[in-house]
Amino acid sequence: MTPVQVIQQLESDNSRKAKEAVVQSALDADCEEFFEGARLAYDALITFGVKKVPTHGGPDGQGLPWKAFRELCDNLIARKLTGNAAKEAIELCLGAATQEEWNDWYRRILIKDLRCGLTETTINTVVKRCERDDLIIPVFTCQLAHDGTDHPKKMVGEKLVEVKLDGVRVLTIVYPDGRVDQYSRNGKELVNFEHIKAQIAKTVTGITEPVVFDGEVMSSSFQDLMKQVHRKSDVAASDAVLWLFDMIPLSAFSEGIWATPQTERSAKVIAWKDLWAEETPNVAVLDHEIIDLDTDEGQARFKAINRKAIDDGFEGIMLKDPSAPYELKRSHAWLKIKPTITVDLEVIGLEEGTGKNVGKLGALVCEGVDNGKTIKVNVGSGFSDEQRDDFWQASALVMGTIAEVLADAVTQNQDGTYSLRFPRFVRFRAFNKGDKF
Repeated sequence: MTPVQVIQQLESDNSRKAKEAVVQSALDADCEEFFEGARLAYDALITFGVKKVPTHGGPDGQGLPWKAFRELCDNLIARKLTGNAAKEAIELCLGAATQEEWNDWYRRILIKDLRCGLTETTINTVVKRCERDDLIIPVFTCQLAHDGTDHPKKMVGEKLVEVKLDGVRVLTIVYPDGRVDQYSRNGKELVNFEHIKAQIAKTVTGITEPVVFDGEVMSSSFQDLMKQVHRKSDVAASDAVLWLFDMIPLSAFSEGIWATPQTERSAKVIAWKDLWAEETPNVAVLDHEIIDLDTDEGQARFKAINRKAIDDGFEGIMLKDPSAPYELKRSHAWLKIKPTITVDLEVIGLEEGTGKNVGKLGALVCEGVDNGKTIKVNVGSGFSDEQRDDFWQASALVMGTIAEVLADAVTQNQDGTYSLRFPRFVRFRAFNKGDKF
């Protein structure tokens, strides 16, 4: 059973069970080249340093032995072959290979995509079941946060607080020899922030072992940034800035945990940036502070940070356990908080609902002033079915009352007026002063 035959069988059926059966067959047939190639393709920490790999258009070569292809891979991984030398070596191997083995196997390894609907998870499921731990492919991940609103009991005590940026998560691995690789949170290699890589490469004299910097890339426009992230040509991302908030040795990253507390890791990032500030103008470090949520002062400060995050247009707030380790999984040590605001607005109209809400309240038309901004917004969510019926029946009573509205942020319309992003009804403030509906 050849690797090409394995790939072709994997392409023929999209069901998970069928793919597991094909992988099992390859394992039973001792098709070691397939598992070795799969490791090269799916292990995110293995990179070849090439952006484009040509397809084979014919005529067929005499065939390229796996040993020769593996030598090419090893030289690319070690960066013994780069630039034109890498291009020429790849073309030489292409010419020696047949179209089938190159296009369906060797090329797919070099582009790190076997294109057969197979994932490392499927391979790992089979090899673990057969107790072949030597064939397990490392799954790339990073520390992820839980939603703080789902875990209110965790929002207590001292927390390290940062703003949450609205950018692209980037894991940057720096090697002592000057090599710098960047990945998305899912292990997809990023190749379009070369100006950032070049700046970080200048700092390797201060690195004695490979280290992973965790951060987020921001650009002048989020939409423009997303267009550039995976683009292969016409890249224009030179204004992008990498905002760092954590770091971990690659050895610990590979093991899945680093016990060094959050406060120490954050301090290490700041110290690194301070040391290399002039060399890294497109690299910044997120500010943070520690607050105690168990105190009135801490709660007041948390509300102030929340409000500033909204005013400054950030995506949210991160609350981090100061003493927690870095773990490559979703952890309660990091909690993400989406900033919200509450605004008291006067009800100036009611709109009837549609569909199942015909004859009931569809939305409250609300207007008022908040922080000097006149806001007018239709509030159509946050109501129970019973409230929709009751409020519609009591519309005359509802008119002129003050509604408390929860929203993500104040937004400005093209005509200069203001509205709310995702407004939700909370309660009526008063029919009589101090009363709630």
